[in-house]
Amino acid sequence: MGLMESNLSAAGSHLMEQTPLYDEHKRLAARMAPFAGWEMPIQYKGIIHEHQAVRANAGMFDVSHMGRFEVTGPEAAQLLRYVCTYAVTHLRPGEGHYTAVCQPDGGIIDDIYVFLVAPDRFLVVANAANAQAIRDWLIDHSRRFNADVVDRHRSTAMIAVQGPQAVEICSRSVAGQLEEISKRRCREIDWKGQKLFASRTGYTGEDGFELTVSAELASTLWQELLSAGVEPCGLGARDTLRLEAALLLYGNDIDTSVNPYETGLEWVVSLDDGLDFSGREALLKVKEAGAQRSMACLRALERGIMRAGYPVLRDGEQVGRVSSGGFSPTLDVSIGMALLPPSLATEGTKLTVDIRGKPLPVAVVQRPFYKSPSR
Repeated sequence: MGLMESNLSAAGSHLMEQTPLYDEHKRLAARMAPFAGWEMPIQYKGIIHEHQAVRANAGMFDVSHMGRFEVTGPEAAQLLRYVCTYAVTHLRPGEGHYTAVCQPDGGIIDDIYVFLVAPDRFLVVANAANAQAIRDWLIDHSRRFNADVVDRHRSTAMIAVQGPQAVEICSRSVAGQLEEISKRRCREIDWKGQKLFASRTGYTGEDGFELTVSAELASTLWQELLSAGVEPCGLGARDTLRLEAALLLYGNDIDTSVNPYETGLEWVVSLDDGLDFSGREALLKVKEAGAQRSMACLRALERGIMRAGYPVLRDGEQVGRVSSGGFSPTLDVSIGMALLPPSLATEGTKLTVDIRGKPLPVAVVQRPFYKSPSR
């Protein structure tokens, strides 16, 4: 959902919120830091160790800070269709889809996941930094529809289990029914006398699940996964993993100044069903005229680490800025992303990143940087 560059704020005097798993993180001596108003684990044994655990086996992340909203009612689908760029009215029970929520001008308010749990009952998962904005946006627009919005953000906990062994371990140690869930699908199952919601998506480039349970059962689930050999991972490794998979981070790669067509998200914009949604007219114009910028993947050709905010140059002239950047533990090289003129965002283009006055030669490469063999 990068992260280490711009979204980790300095600790202030105000009290940070804590997830239901806060005591588990302290017990494991995690390094904690503020993130989007929450006190979150950044690392346990080390970012590279945790990164490699996810790539080789299985790791788990506390993502309880992400917004979770239940949308129900006869017109729940219509509400979400108006709010989302993707035609979520086409979802069948047990299906989910990544989508964007846009302003009328097409700028991205947030990128979210929408799951149809059962007829007329959806779960919306939003970024932590935008949880309040998405909650308000949903409630505001729900007045036009016969639908209800319930905030499940603090009454539940969410654990993401990722890696080539994640599905097998979760099926063995949590519930056998999990193995029956296909990729990009979801299911609600009985677990410990309550409901466990499982979705098979992810933010690391690996296979796995997001497991949502009541706040009361959060520690029990965490402990069972820990006993099964799943490596606890912090937000530091989550950022390096998502960058290798070239997955977008809100606040870095996308925000209200960026539209889906500029970032390769045209596949989440449904224009052919004829239904209105926030930003439709603006996005239709962008599609017809062509995007003015394109998200490009940059790979360093020499030693040096590109970071968010560093200028990207062509023949000494600035043509963009690095939106996310860092070191790839898997590829052993610096990688980054940047919005560039479309003519420069083509594979093989040679550019330069200005690292505090020192030029770093880079090349535009195919997206993503890394693709898991297990996928």
